Amino acid sequence: MTTVRAGLLRAGGAALLAVGAVAMAGAPSYAAGAGTDLELSVAGTRLAANAPDKEGWVKVTNNGTDTPESLTIFVDTSKVDYDKAVVIPVVEDCGATGPRPELWDCEVPKAEIPGPGQTAEFPLVLFRRMPDVGAYSAPVTFTIESPGDSSGDDNSRTVDVTFTEEGGVDLGVLVPDVKDRQATPAAAAGTPLRAGDTTSLLGYVTNWGDAVAVGVKMTVRLPERVTFAEVEPDCDYSADNRVATCEYPEVVLDANPELGHDLAARFWWPVTVDADVTGPVTLPDGSWTVQALRQEPVGSPAARRAAPELPENVTMVNVGEAGVTEVDASDNSDGFAVVVSDGAGDGGGGGAGEGDGGGLPVTGVQAGLTGGVGLAVVAAGVLMFVASRRRRVVLVTPGDEKSDA
Repeated sequence: MTTVRAGLLRAGGAALLAVGAVAMAGAPSYAAGAGTDLELSVAGTRLAANAPDKEGWVKVTNNGTDTPESLTIFVDTSKVDYDKAVVIPVVEDCGATGPRPELWDCEVPKAEIPGPGQTAEFPLVLFRRMPDVGAYSAPVTFTIESPGDSSGDDNSRTVDVTFTEEGGVDLGVLVPDVKDRQATPAAAAGTPLRAGDTTSLLGYVTNWGDAVAVGVKMTVRLPERVTFAEVEPDCDYSADNRVATCEYPEVVLDANPELGHDLAARFWWPVTVDADVTGPVTLPDGSWTVQALRQEPVGSPAARRAAPELPENVTMVNVGEAGVTEVDASDNSDGFAVVVSDGAGDGGGGGAGEGDGGGLPVTGVQAGLTGGVGLAVVAAGVLMFVASRRRRVVLVTPGDEKSDA
């Protein structure tokens, strides 16, 4: 794993937890109390044969009616053989000590704790394969604790961290809950989303595998009372305008296991909240699923062929009939909610700085991750978005990025 990539992951993870106060501005507030019911899930724990490392995600969903006052996430790696695998916290202040930490705890800032109907995603651990290690598997246990949680049977998960001997693509998608009104991803956030408003739905797709993903297909399902505001030529829409199935054959997500080089794509669509929605309310059950159309070996001429109208880090290819091996399907889908504040909107998008370029104030790692209100925190001087031909697809290469903060 390169130093740039390691620093990017740690800085982005810290940013995700540290800037929650900004992320929650404008979101409806809920009283804390006994109506809390948190649920834990884990994604991203299988590594392709030649992938040096991968980030594991902890997702916390609030199925209750209140927001808890505190939330702590515990990670138990005592069953891991550190001569074969290293499991380290992405967030440096998680209480892990020594070169082989077995148990650590991460306290989530109050502003990042999910409200009713919301899900918070935390890039918590990095799984790294030691040199010359082939297939290997070991259990890692994740547990959440929160005072007043009414149900404890869904607060702990033991998952196998698995180093496979299987090569292929390994796509992961992250979609933050939609909480702000943003006309475009480049628009300033901070304006509460209200009934009748149009805002941006953002999603990030990353290839963690050891093969190049040539072309991306995705299915986006919006919550009830939310519809797509525009028609994209690459998408087919359901009759109720809530489900879009889109193919982007020209989007190539690279992987270079020698350099730890990933390529991630940012996608976005304008979506509109129905004018008769009564807030404050959280509209749940949105989902976003991705898959590769085709895969090619790293460095393959077919995956590297230049396309004249695209930036140099985008490759135009013809979608063929070749099969695709998805190494880890656990992170190919992500759920999201749309959080509507009290009052009526003006029917438009909000914020300043509309346009195709420019930086996003984000929470999370821009190389495939983001969190909190569809904003982003720029990770520590290493990120820059490169606009592609399509105004709703931005390709991200960690080594080429810079901060706009």
